[in-house]
Amino acid sequence: MQIKVNRINSANASVEATISPALLQKKEEKLIASAAANMKADGFRKGKVPAHLVKARYGKQMKEDAKTEALRDLYTQALAQLSITHEAVVGEPSFAKFEEKEGGLELEMKISMRPTVNVEGYKECVPEYKTPKVTKKEIGERLEKMMQLTAGLKNIDEVRPVQKGDFVVMNFEGFLDGVAFEGGKAENYTLEIGSGSFIPGFEEGIIGMNVGETKEINVTFPENYGKAELAGKPTVFKITVNAIQGKDVPKKPTEEILKRLLPGVEAPTQETLESQIEEEIRNEKLSKVFNDEVKPKFVEAVLEKIALDLPENIVEQEIDLQMRSVFGKMDEAAIKEYSENPEKIKEKREEFREDATKSVKLTFIVDELARAEGIQVSDQEVMQMIYFEAMQQGANPKEYLEYYQKQGVLPAIKMSIIEDRLFSKLFTKGN
Repeated sequence: MQIKVNRINSANASVEATISPALLQKKEEKLIASAAANMKADGFRKGKVPAHLVKARYGKQMKEDAKTEALRDLYTQALAQLSITHEAVVGEPSFAKFEEKEGGLELEMKISMRPTVNVEGYKECVPEYKTPKVTKKEIGERLEKMMQLTAGLKNIDEVRPVQKGDFVVMNFEGFLDGVAFEGGKAENYTLEIGSGSFIPGFEEGIIGMNVGETKEINVTFPENYGKAELAGKPTVFKITVNAIQGKDVPKKPTEEILKRLLPGVEAPTQETLESQIEEEIRNEKLSKVFNDEVKPKFVEAVLEKIALDLPENIVEQEIDLQMRSVFGKMDEAAIKEYSENPEKIKEKREEFREDATKSVKLTFIVDELARAEGIQVSDQEVMQMIYFEAMQQGANPKEYLEYYQKQGVLPAIKMSIIEDRLFSKLFTKGN
Protein backbone atom coordinates (compact mmCIF):
# COMPACT_ATOMS: atom_id res chain seq x y z
CA MET A 1 0.00 0.00 0.00
CA GLN A 2 1.40 3.39 -1.00
CA ILE A 3 0.25 6.23 1.21
CA LYS A 4 0.96 9.94 1.34
CA VAL A 5 -0.47 12.07 4.14
CA ASN A 6 -0.71 15.85 3.84
CA ARG A 7 -1.76 17.91 6.86
CA ILE A 8 -3.59 20.87 5.32
CA ASN A 9 -4.00 22.71 8.64
CA SER A 10 -4.67 21.89 12.30
CA ALA A 11 -8.19 20.65 11.48
CA ASN A 12 -7.88 18.97 8.08
CA ALA A 13 -5.69 16.44 6.29
CA SER A 14 -5.75 14.69 2.94
CA VAL A 15 -4.56 11.15 2.30
CA GLU A 16 -3.53 9.94 -1.14
CA ALA A 17 -3.19 6.18 -1.45
CA THR A 18 -2.83 3.35 -3.90
CA ILE A 19 -3.97 -0.09 -2.83
CA SER A 20 -2.47 -2.74 -5.09
CA PRO A 21 -4.41 -5.65 -6.62
CA ALA A 22 -1.98 -8.03 -4.87
CA LEU A 23 -2.85 -6.63 -1.43
CA LEU A 24 -6.58 -6.88 -2.08
CA GLN A 25 -6.17 -10.43 -3.38
CA LYS A 26 -4.13 -11.40 -0.32
CA LYS A 27 -6.82 -10.06 1.99
CA GLU A 28 -9.54 -11.77 -0.03
CA GLU A 29 -7.73 -15.13 0.17
CA LYS A 30 -7.31 -14.71 3.92
CA LEU A 31 -11.05 -14.01 4.32
CA ILE A 32 -11.92 -17.03 2.14
CA ALA A 33 -9.63 -19.27 4.19
CA SER A 34 -11.21 -18.04 7.41
CA ALA A 35 -14.72 -18.63 6.03
CA ALA A 36 -13.76 -22.12 4.78
CA ALA A 37 -12.58 -23.08 8.27
CA ASN A 38 -15.99 -22.29 9.75
CA MET A 39 -18.35 -22.99 6.85
CA LYS A 40 -20.68 -26.00 6.74
CA ALA A 41 -21.37 -27.68 3.40
CA ASP A 42 -22.96 -30.99 2.49
CA GLY A 43 -20.38 -33.72 1.83
CA PHE A 44 -17.55 -31.91 3.64
CA ARG A 45 -16.35 -31.98 7.22
CA LYS A 46 -16.10 -28.68 9.09
CA GLY A 47 -12.86 -26.96 8.15
CA LYS A 48 -12.44 -29.06 5.00
CA VAL A 49 -14.64 -27.03 2.61
CA PRO A 50 -12.58 -26.21 -0.53
CA ALA A 51 -11.71 -22.54 -1.08
CA HIS A 52 -13.13 -22.58 -4.61
CA LEU A 53 -16.56 -23.53 -3.19
CA VAL A 54 -16.46 -20.63 -0.70
CA LYS A 55 -15.42 -18.30 -3.50
CA ALA A 56 -18.24 -19.53 -5.74
CA ARG A 57 -20.82 -18.80 -3.08
CA TYR A 58 -19.44 -15.67 -1.42
CA GLY A 59 -16.79 -14.34 -3.81
CA LYS A 60 -18.50 -11.00 -4.47
CA GLN A 61 -19.00 -10.31 -0.74
CA MET A 62 -15.41 -11.36 0.01
CA LYS A 63 -14.08 -8.82 -2.54
CA GLU A 64 -16.09 -6.03 -0.85
CA ASP A 65 -14.95 -7.16 2.59
CA ALA A 66 -11.33 -7.15 1.41
CA LYS A 67 -11.71 -3.53 0.23
CA THR A 68 -13.31 -2.55 3.53
CA GLU A 69 -10.46 -4.14 5.49
CA ALA A 70 -7.87 -2.41 3.29
CA LEU A 71 -9.57 0.95 3.83
CA ARG A 72 -9.62 0.33 7.58
CA ASP A 73 -5.87 -0.35 7.49
CA LEU A 74 -5.36 2.80 5.41
CA TYR A 75 -7.32 4.89 7.94
CA THR A 76 -5.31 3.49 10.86
CA GLN A 77 -1.99 4.19 9.10
CA ALA A 78 -3.12 7.72 8.24
CA LEU A 79 -3.96 8.50 11.88
CA ALA A 80 -0.58 7.10 12.94
CA GLN A 81 1.26 9.36 10.47
CA LEU A 82 -0.82 12.33 11.67
CA SER A 83 0.03 11.37 15.30
CA ILE A 84 -3.62 11.56 16.35
CA THR A 85 -6.09 9.14 17.93
CA HIS A 86 -9.58 8.14 16.77
CA GLU A 87 -11.01 10.48 19.45
CA ALA A 88 -9.40 13.50 17.74
CA VAL A 89 -11.30 12.85 14.50
CA VAL A 90 -14.63 14.64 13.99
CA GLY A 91 -17.26 13.37 11.59
CA GLU A 92 -16.68 10.65 9.01
CA PRO A 93 -13.80 10.62 6.49
CA SER A 94 -14.86 11.61 2.96
CA PHE A 95 -13.46 10.62 -0.42
CA ALA A 96 -12.50 13.20 -3.03
CA LYS A 97 -11.39 10.34 -5.27
CA PHE A 98 -12.22 6.62 -5.28
CA GLU A 99 -11.29 4.75 -8.47
CA GLU A 100 -10.83 1.08 -9.24
CA LYS A 101 -7.88 0.47 -11.58
CA GLU A 102 -6.74 -2.94 -12.80
CA GLY A 103 -8.09 -4.67 -9.71
CA GLY A 104 -6.60 -2.15 -7.29
CA LEU A 105 -7.76 1.16 -5.81
CA GLU A 106 -6.61 4.76 -6.20
CA LEU A 107 -8.14 7.17 -3.75
CA GLU A 108 -7.93 10.45 -1.94
CA MET A 109 -9.44 10.59 1.52
CA LYS A 110 -10.11 13.67 3.63
CA ILE A 111 -9.93 13.52 7.43
CA SER A 112 -11.11 16.30 9.73
CA MET A 113 -9.93 16.78 13.31
CA ARG A 114 -11.00 18.72 16.35
CA PRO A 115 -9.29 22.09 15.98
CA THR A 116 -7.04 23.73 18.54
CA VAL A 117 -8.94 26.71 19.97
CA ASN A 118 -7.09 29.51 21.76
CA VAL A 119 -9.68 31.63 23.61
CA GLU A 120 -7.22 33.87 25.42
CA GLY A 121 -8.72 37.31 26.09
CA TYR A 122 -12.33 36.21 25.57
CA LYS A 123 -13.62 38.16 28.58
CA GLU A 124 -12.62 41.38 26.82
CA CYS A 125 -15.32 40.57 24.24
CA VAL A 126 -18.15 40.89 26.79
CA PRO A 127 -19.80 44.27 26.04
CA GLU A 128 -20.89 46.77 28.66
CA TYR A 129 -24.60 46.94 29.44
CA LYS A 130 -26.91 48.66 31.91
CA THR A 131 -28.47 46.50 34.59
CA PRO A 132 -32.25 46.92 34.18
CA LYS A 133 -34.23 48.52 37.00
CA VAL A 134 -37.47 47.22 38.48
CA THR A 135 -40.15 49.73 39.48
CA LYS A 136 -42.60 49.49 42.38
CA LYS A 137 -45.41 49.62 39.82
CA GLU A 138 -44.08 46.50 38.07
CA ILE A 139 -43.79 44.68 41.39
CA GLY A 140 -47.34 45.69 42.33
CA GLU A 141 -48.76 44.57 38.97
CA ARG A 142 -47.01 41.19 39.21
CA LEU A 143 -48.21 40.73 42.80
CA GLU A 144 -51.79 41.55 41.79
CA LYS A 145 -51.60 39.06 38.91
CA MET A 146 -50.28 36.34 41.22
CA MET A 147 -53.05 37.02 43.72
CA GLN A 148 -55.59 36.86 40.91
CA LEU A 149 -54.31 33.42 39.94
CA THR A 150 -54.38 32.05 43.49
CA ALA A 151 -57.57 33.77 44.71
CA GLY A 152 -60.74 31.81 45.32
CA LEU A 153 -64.18 32.54 43.84
CA LYS A 154 -67.23 34.17 45.40
CA ASN A 155 -70.77 34.85 44.13
CA ILE A 156 -71.34 38.26 42.61
CA ASP A 157 -74.07 39.96 44.67
CA GLU A 158 -74.92 42.49 41.97
CA VAL A 159 -77.89 41.44 39.85
CA ARG A 160 -76.56 41.54 36.31
CA PRO A 161 -76.11 39.30 33.26
CA VAL A 162 -72.99 37.23 32.54
CA GLN A 163 -70.09 39.13 31.00
CA LYS A 164 -66.62 38.26 29.76
CA GLY A 165 -64.26 37.48 32.62
CA ASP A 166 -66.98 36.03 34.86
CA PHE A 167 -66.91 32.51 36.27
CA VAL A 168 -70.26 30.82 35.62
CA VAL A 169 -71.58 27.88 37.64
CA MET A 170 -73.97 26.04 35.33
CA ASN A 171 -75.74 22.86 34.30
CA PHE A 172 -75.50 21.88 30.66
CA GLU A 173 -76.41 19.03 28.33
CA GLY A 174 -75.56 18.56 24.65
CA PHE A 175 -77.85 17.09 21.98
CA LEU A 176 -76.87 15.75 18.55
CA ASP A 177 -79.87 15.48 16.18
CA GLY A 178 -82.12 15.81 19.24
CA VAL A 179 -80.43 12.97 21.15
CA ALA A 180 -78.23 13.54 24.21
CA PHE A 181 -74.67 12.31 23.58
CA GLU A 182 -72.21 10.72 25.99
CA GLY A 183 -69.91 13.13 27.82
CA GLY A 184 -72.03 16.17 26.94
CA LYS A 185 -73.65 16.66 30.35
CA ALA A 186 -72.49 18.27 33.63
CA GLU A 187 -73.98 19.87 36.74
CA ASN A 188 -72.63 22.82 38.72
CA TYR A 189 -69.72 23.09 36.28
CA THR A 190 -67.57 26.22 36.69
CA LEU A 191 -66.38 27.89 33.49
CA GLU A 192 -64.39 31.10 33.01
CA ILE A 193 -66.06 33.06 30.23
CA GLY A 194 -63.47 34.13 27.69
CA SER A 195 -60.96 31.39 28.59
CA GLY A 196 -61.53 29.55 25.30
CA SER A 197 -61.84 26.26 27.20
CA PHE A 198 -64.95 25.12 25.32
CA ILE A 199 -65.72 24.83 21.62
CA PRO A 200 -66.16 28.08 19.65
CA GLY A 201 -69.50 29.79 20.28
CA PHE A 202 -70.22 28.06 23.60
CA GLU A 203 -68.84 30.71 25.97
CA GLU A 204 -70.03 33.56 23.74
CA GLY A 205 -73.56 32.11 23.90
CA ILE A 206 -73.61 32.35 27.71
CA ILE A 207 -72.77 36.07 27.75
CA GLY A 208 -75.93 38.06 28.60
CA MET A 209 -77.65 35.22 30.52
CA ASN A 210 -78.91 35.80 34.07
CA VAL A 211 -78.84 33.57 37.15
CA GLY A 212 -81.65 31.00 36.94
CA GLU A 213 -82.07 31.44 33.18
CA THR A 214 -82.14 28.44 30.83
CA LYS A 215 -81.16 28.78 27.20
CA GLU A 216 -80.35 26.66 24.16
CA ILE A 217 -77.11 27.45 22.28
CA ASN A 218 -76.36 26.23 18.76
CA VAL A 219 -72.69 25.45 18.15
CA THR A 220 -70.66 23.33 15.74
CA PHE A 221 -67.82 21.07 16.84
CA PRO A 222 -64.47 21.74 15.09
CA GLU A 223 -63.56 19.48 12.18
CA ASN A 224 -60.48 18.24 14.07
CA TYR A 225 -62.38 17.48 17.29
CA GLY A 226 -61.07 14.46 19.21
CA LYS A 227 -64.28 12.42 18.97
CA ALA A 228 -64.97 11.47 15.36
CA GLU A 229 -68.72 11.11 15.96
CA LEU A 230 -68.90 14.81 16.96
CA ALA A 231 -66.25 16.36 14.68
CA GLY A 232 -67.79 18.99 12.39
CA LYS A 233 -71.34 18.28 13.67
CA PRO A 234 -73.88 21.03 14.54
CA THR A 235 -75.01 20.57 18.16
CA VAL A 236 -77.48 22.10 20.62
CA PHE A 237 -76.52 22.70 24.25
CA LYS A 238 -79.20 23.33 26.89
CA ILE A 239 -77.66 25.57 29.57
CA THR A 240 -78.91 26.77 32.98
CA VAL A 241 -76.92 29.41 34.88
CA ASN A 242 -76.84 28.63 38.61
CA ALA A 243 -74.49 31.38 39.76
CA ILE A 244 -72.16 34.11 38.52
CA GLN A 245 -68.87 34.33 40.39
CA GLY A 246 -65.78 36.47 40.39
CA LYS A 247 -62.31 36.27 41.89
CA ASP A 248 -62.19 37.05 45.60
CA VAL A 249 -58.96 39.06 45.55
CA PRO A 250 -58.01 40.70 48.87
CA LYS A 251 -56.36 44.12 48.89
CA LYS A 252 -53.27 42.62 50.54
CA PRO A 253 -51.97 39.04 50.39
CA THR A 254 -53.34 37.01 53.29
CA GLU A 255 -51.24 34.61 55.33
CA GLU A 256 -52.74 31.71 53.35
CA ILE A 257 -51.82 33.33 50.00
CA LEU A 258 -48.28 34.09 51.24
CA LYS A 259 -47.76 30.47 52.26
CA ARG A 260 -49.04 29.31 48.86
CA LEU A 261 -46.79 31.71 46.94
CA LEU A 262 -43.73 31.16 49.15
CA PRO A 263 -43.68 27.41 49.81
CA GLY A 264 -40.97 26.33 52.22
CA VAL A 265 -40.39 29.86 53.56
CA GLU A 266 -40.77 30.08 57.31
CA ALA A 267 -42.98 32.98 58.46
CA PRO A 268 -43.47 34.42 54.93
CA THR A 269 -44.19 38.14 54.65
CA GLN A 270 -45.36 40.48 51.90
CA GLU A 271 -41.89 42.07 51.91
CA THR A 272 -40.29 38.67 51.27
CA LEU A 273 -42.73 38.01 48.41
CA GLU A 274 -42.14 41.43 46.85
CA SER A 275 -38.37 40.93 47.11
CA GLN A 276 -38.70 37.61 45.28
CA ILE A 277 -40.93 39.19 42.63
CA GLU A 278 -38.38 41.98 42.14
CA GLU A 279 -35.62 39.42 41.57
CA GLU A 280 -37.77 37.44 39.12
CA ILE A 281 -38.63 40.54 37.08
CA ARG A 282 -34.99 41.68 37.09
CA ASN A 283 -33.84 38.25 35.89
CA GLU A 284 -36.47 38.29 33.13
CA LYS A 285 -35.28 41.73 32.00
CA LEU A 286 -31.64 40.64 32.21
CA SER A 287 -32.40 37.58 30.11
CA LYS A 288 -33.94 39.82 27.44
CA VAL A 289 -30.94 42.18 27.53
CA PHE A 290 -28.55 39.22 27.30
CA ASN A 291 -30.38 37.65 24.34
CA ASP A 292 -31.26 40.83 22.42
CA GLU A 293 -28.18 42.99 23.03
CA VAL A 294 -25.24 41.41 24.84
CA LYS A 295 -25.08 37.98 23.22
CA PRO A 296 -25.13 39.19 19.57
CA LYS A 297 -22.34 41.69 20.28
CA PHE A 298 -20.29 39.10 22.20
CA VAL A 299 -20.69 36.48 19.47
CA GLU A 300 -19.66 38.97 16.78
CA ALA A 301 -16.61 39.98 18.84
CA VAL A 302 -15.33 36.45 19.62
CA LEU A 303 -15.84 35.32 16.03
CA GLU A 304 -13.67 38.21 14.90
CA LYS A 305 -11.08 37.87 17.69
CA ILE A 306 -10.56 34.11 17.76
CA ALA A 307 -9.02 32.50 14.68
CA LEU A 308 -9.14 28.74 14.16
CA ASP A 309 -9.09 26.15 11.43
CA LEU A 310 -12.48 24.52 10.88
CA PRO A 311 -13.09 20.84 10.01
CA GLU A 312 -14.29 21.02 6.40
CA ASN A 313 -16.62 18.03 6.71
CA ILE A 314 -18.46 19.59 9.66
CA VAL A 315 -18.99 22.81 7.70
CA GLU A 316 -20.35 20.76 4.80
CA GLN A 317 -22.69 18.89 7.16
CA GLU A 318 -24.02 22.22 8.46
CA ILE A 319 -24.64 23.35 4.87
CA ASP A 320 -26.44 20.04 4.24
CA LEU A 321 -28.75 20.74 7.19
CA GLN A 322 -29.60 24.20 5.91
CA MET A 323 -30.13 22.87 2.38
CA ARG A 324 -32.50 20.18 3.65
CA SER A 325 -34.47 22.81 5.50
CA VAL A 326 -34.82 24.91 2.34
CA PHE A 327 -35.66 21.98 0.05
CA GLY A 328 -38.26 20.78 2.57
CA LYS A 329 -40.23 23.97 1.88
CA MET A 330 -39.96 23.81 -1.92
CA ASP A 331 -42.68 22.51 -4.24
CA GLU A 332 -42.06 19.56 -6.57
CA ALA A 333 -41.40 21.75 -9.61
CA ALA A 334 -38.63 23.67 -7.84
CA ILE A 335 -37.04 20.46 -6.50
CA LYS A 336 -37.09 18.93 -9.98
CA GLU A 337 -35.44 22.04 -11.42
CA TYR A 338 -32.58 21.76 -8.93
CA SER A 339 -32.22 17.99 -9.36
CA GLU A 340 -31.70 18.49 -13.10
CA ASN A 341 -29.13 21.24 -12.60
CA PRO A 342 -26.15 20.23 -10.37
CA GLU A 343 -24.51 23.61 -10.95
CA LYS A 344 -27.55 25.36 -9.50
CA ILE A 345 -27.36 23.14 -6.39
CA LYS A 346 -23.69 24.06 -6.03
CA GLU A 347 -24.54 27.77 -6.23
CA LYS A 348 -27.31 27.34 -3.67
CA ARG A 349 -24.92 25.59 -1.27
CA GLU A 350 -22.50 28.51 -1.48
CA GLU A 351 -25.26 30.87 -0.30
CA PHE A 352 -25.19 29.09 3.07
CA ARG A 353 -21.42 28.72 3.44
CA GLU A 354 -20.79 31.95 5.37
CA ASP A 355 -23.54 31.30 7.94
CA ALA A 356 -22.59 27.63 8.24
CA THR A 357 -18.94 28.55 8.79
CA LYS A 358 -19.87 31.02 11.55
CA SER A 359 -22.17 28.48 13.18
CA VAL A 360 -19.51 25.73 13.26
CA LYS A 361 -16.83 28.15 14.44
CA LEU A 362 -19.05 29.38 17.28
CA THR A 363 -19.79 25.79 18.34
CA PHE A 364 -16.09 25.01 18.83
CA ILE A 365 -15.49 28.36 20.57
CA VAL A 366 -18.42 27.83 22.97
CA ASP A 367 -17.18 24.30 23.68
CA GLU A 368 -13.75 25.63 24.64
CA LEU A 369 -15.19 28.56 26.64
CA ALA A 370 -17.38 26.12 28.59
CA ARG A 371 -14.25 24.17 29.53
CA ALA A 372 -12.48 27.39 30.52
CA GLU A 373 -15.42 28.43 32.72
CA GLY A 374 -16.01 24.96 34.17
CA ILE A 375 -19.49 24.63 32.68
CA GLN A 376 -20.65 21.01 32.59
CA VAL A 377 -24.04 19.46 31.84
CA SER A 378 -24.67 15.78 32.49
CA ASP A 379 -26.94 13.56 30.41
CA GLN A 380 -29.06 13.16 33.54
CA GLU A 381 -29.66 16.93 33.67
CA VAL A 382 -30.76 16.91 30.02
CA MET A 383 -33.27 14.13 30.75
CA GLN A 384 -34.57 15.95 33.84
CA MET A 385 -35.12 19.11 31.79
CA ILE A 386 -37.00 17.14 29.11
CA TYR A 387 -39.13 15.42 31.76
CA PHE A 388 -39.96 18.78 33.37
CA GLU A 389 -40.87 20.27 29.98
CA ALA A 390 -43.11 17.28 29.24
CA MET A 391 -44.94 17.59 32.57
CA GLN A 392 -45.48 21.32 32.00
CA GLN A 393 -47.20 20.51 28.71
CA GLY A 394 -49.19 17.63 30.15
CA ALA A 395 -47.34 15.09 27.98
CA ASN A 396 -46.00 11.64 28.85
CA PRO A 397 -42.34 12.24 29.88
CA LYS A 398 -41.16 8.85 28.63
CA GLU A 399 -42.76 9.33 25.20
CA TYR A 400 -41.44 12.91 25.09
CA LEU A 401 -37.87 11.68 25.70
CA GLU A 402 -38.20 8.85 23.16
CA TYR A 403 -39.37 11.36 20.53
CA TYR A 404 -36.29 13.54 21.08
CA GLN A 405 -34.05 10.45 20.97
CA LYS A 406 -35.54 9.35 17.63
CA GLN A 407 -35.05 12.85 16.22
CA GLY A 408 -31.39 12.73 17.30
CA VAL A 409 -31.54 16.18 18.90
CA LEU A 410 -30.35 15.32 22.44
CA PRO A 411 -26.76 16.55 21.74
CA ALA A 412 -28.18 19.85 20.41
CA ILE A 413 -30.35 20.24 23.52
CA LYS A 414 -27.33 19.59 25.73
CA MET A 415 -25.27 22.14 23.79
CA SER A 416 -28.09 24.67 24.14
CA ILE A 417 -28.13 24.25 27.95
CA ILE A 418 -24.33 24.60 28.10
CA GLU A 419 -24.51 27.75 25.96
CA ASP A 420 -27.24 29.31 28.15
CA ARG A 421 -25.28 28.65 31.35
CA LEU A 422 -22.03 29.87 29.81
CA PHE A 423 -23.46 33.16 28.57
CA SER A 424 -25.34 33.73 31.82
CA LYS A 425 -22.11 33.30 33.79
CA LEU A 426 -20.03 35.43 31.40
CA PHE A 427 -22.54 38.28 31.22
CA THR A 428 -23.40 38.47 34.93
CA LYS A 429 -21.59 41.44 36.41
CA GLY A 430 -19.22 40.67 39.25
CA ASN A 431 -18.30 37.29 37.71
